Amino acid sequence: MTSMRSVLATVAGFAVVLLLVMVCPETSTHRTIQDPDGEFGPVVRAYLGYLRNEQEVVDDRVSRREVNQAYYRRNSNRIRALREMALRLARQTHNDYLPELEAVARDEFGLLFHRPPRPDSLRDGEVLQNTFRFLGAVRSGEVFYIFARLDHYEQAELMERASQNPAKPDLKQAKPDPQTPTGSEQIERAASRPRRITP
Repeated sequence: MTSMRSVLATVAGFAVVLLLVMVCPETSTHRTIQDPDGEFGPVVRAYLGYLRNEQEVVDDRVSRREVNQAYYRRNSNRIRALREMALRLARQTHNDYLPELEAVARDEFGLLFHRPPRPDSLRDGEVLQNTFRFLGAVRSGEVFYIFARLDHYEQAELMERASQNPAKPDLKQAKPDPQTPTGSEQIERAASRPRRITP
């Protein structure tokens, strides 16, 4: 009977030690490996996850030979450019909000604009057609121009402001409005603007 108790005690002790060995490395590994997107809130993390999923789709399509290498490279580079801009905005504003981002190469401006602007003339923070705000250019294999799509409230506000202040015919005499924020202030405001909730 005593030998049976000692065997059971040994087995129980061995089971406890085995359990500790299995649990302890897992928790220490969990502490050392941090989520690379852990510094951001749920909205930014969700957007970064969406970009990872998009890259997986592109990878899958090229592995099945559904798309050619040029398509694969351009879309992979576009995803990297969007990720870089999203991270830049999130770190600049320290806000868990990202506007809807669009990334286009020089030859794709016609996809967003009826009368495409010249890429060389774009200024950071510039609003185009009351629909897009230019955030900047990102080089990722090729240059992608990143735009934030204005939400309906921002578009309505711009159109209301334009109707209240009709354009002056003599642009040389027009002075900048001190109430109008500079390009970098507009980018920060657009990136940190909270969504409005309608009842």
